[in-house]
Amino acid sequence: MIVTAAPRLTQIVREVWKPLLVLFVWDVIVTGFYIWSPFRAPSLPLTIFGSVLALFLGFRDNAAYQRWWEGRVLWGAMINASRNIAREARNFLPEAEARDLRRSIVLRQVAYVNALRTQLRRQKVDEEVLRFLSRGEAEPALARANIANGLLDGTGRRINDAKTRGWIDTIQQARMESTLVDIANAQGGMERLKNTPLPNQYRFFPTFFTHLFCILLPIGLVETLGLATPLGSTVAGLMFLATLQIGDDLVDPFANTVHDVPLTAMCRTIEIDLLQAIGEEPQPPVTPVKGVLW
Repeated sequence: MIVTAAPRLTQIVREVWKPLLVLFVWDVIVTGFYIWSPFRAPSLPLTIFGSVLALFLGFRDNAAYQRWWEGRVLWGAMINASRNIAREARNFLPEAEARDLRRSIVLRQVAYVNALRTQLRRQKVDEEVLRFLSRGEAEPALARANIANGLLDGTGRRINDAKTRGWIDTIQQARMESTLVDIANAQGGMERLKNTPLPNQYRFFPTFFTHLFCILLPIGLVETLGLATPLGSTVAGLMFLATLQIGDDLVDPFANTVHDVPLTAMCRTIEIDLLQAIGEEPQPPVTPVKGVLW
């Protein structure tokens, strides 16, 4: 996630420079044709076209931002639920003989959020899990298709084991299971966002109409701007291409790009809070790198 206050115009230009270059070449061709030929450019209602396209792109960008914001809200819920499960493990299992189980629940939650992060970003999962759990403890989850869910199931079994041993009562078990349900619901929402793209109409038509408008733009402007058409048309096209790109950048909040929800930083926040809850020393918080918080 970009956290600098100043706009990163260079980033936008870097993402749209290829279609922008094609647009500029097209503008030069159109300008040269209409200046050195007897044909006159037709009158095009560019104001109407542009207004409709702007509305279309606005609807699409709003839909994309809603997806991005929902991803951030779900991870906020995950942070809170992770703190809750650690506090419940610490308070419900204060006995010395339950120390290993208490520590196991906390470390499994830290491993869980990191496994979920890498799953959403389509990265290698087992390395993140083995940072916090031994190979033997992590193996049952690593054998699952959904490793993060396997870790959560393992945590549920350990809570049930604590009830069987008499370390917690039924009410405490139900409270901890309710927190696991909150965690599972947040994971399900994230997987829905990751695996369900925007409808095809939201993806194809804005792209098609934006490119079509950029093609028509110099034809409608050349009579007014003359030799300045390539500059004016390219600048106007940049605005629409940048708006189109914004929707592409936000539509997947877990794409592991500079526009991503900062999953690494939030997982480190969970790691710090949970390890400190059991008296262990965590790593330092994640800080922005060149204005980007990962």
